[in-house]
Amino acid sequence: MGKTPRHVAVIMDGNGRWAKQRGNDRSAGHRAGTDATRRIVRACGERGVEHLTLYTFSSENWQRPPLEVRALMSLLVEMVNQEIDDLHKNNVRLRTIGELSKMPDKPREAIEAGMRKTADNTGLNLHLALSYGGRQEILDGVRSMARAAQTGRVSPEEITEEMFRRSLYAPDVPDPDLMIRTGGDRRISNFLLWQAAYAELWFTDVLWPDFSAEHLDEALTDFSGRQRRFGRVLET
Repeated sequence: MGKTPRHVAVIMDGNGRWAKQRGNDRSAGHRAGTDATRRIVRACGERGVEHLTLYTFSSENWQRPPLEVRALMSLLVEMVNQEIDDLHKNNVRLRTIGELSKMPDKPREAIEAGMRKTADNTGLNLHLALSYGGRQEILDGVRSMARAAQTGRVSPEEITEEMFRRSLYAPDVPDPDLMIRTGGDRRISNFLLWQAAYAELWFTDVLWPDFSAEHLDEALTDFSGRQRRFGRVLET
């Protein structure tokens, strides 16, 4: 497949439509989506991807019906508790981005326990975007820079792109090389707005519960054939 992206980010869309097509409620689609998550985490580890970021629960998702939100939180706890031993055994490090403090106690505690258990692992870095919004992340970074300027630690003229990057949620993580969205929509929906400036985008109509390692390979093959110029002109 050629060059493997260091960092793959995924917008996992289509769980609700998958369930509706089968006459089930949306929670059945979310549960089916956990199987796809398991497949793709394993496949990324096997293919040498260093970072995988999954758009698990956005800041806008809090506006969904309370029953659906409770079901998602319960499913998150269940999945973390079921999968953490296998993740640890396979040298996967669990991390998060987003406003974890806004999560209910049980899912937050389950996630924090999983991160502590896998903190020293050196394989795939699995980042769950939880209560995450790209605009909020940028706003938080701006506030951090404003406080630094207000206290005299930096002058506004000294603020650089790299300095601002250090104020984001995970400054040590490289920008995504490849962003995948399942489910048919062609937008990035407030996901990694700063980091995805030069990400290669790959969209598919496949609904997330049906997304397989073979679909991932299609995306990786497409990625390997692209020229990444980053605004430059490449000589032929």
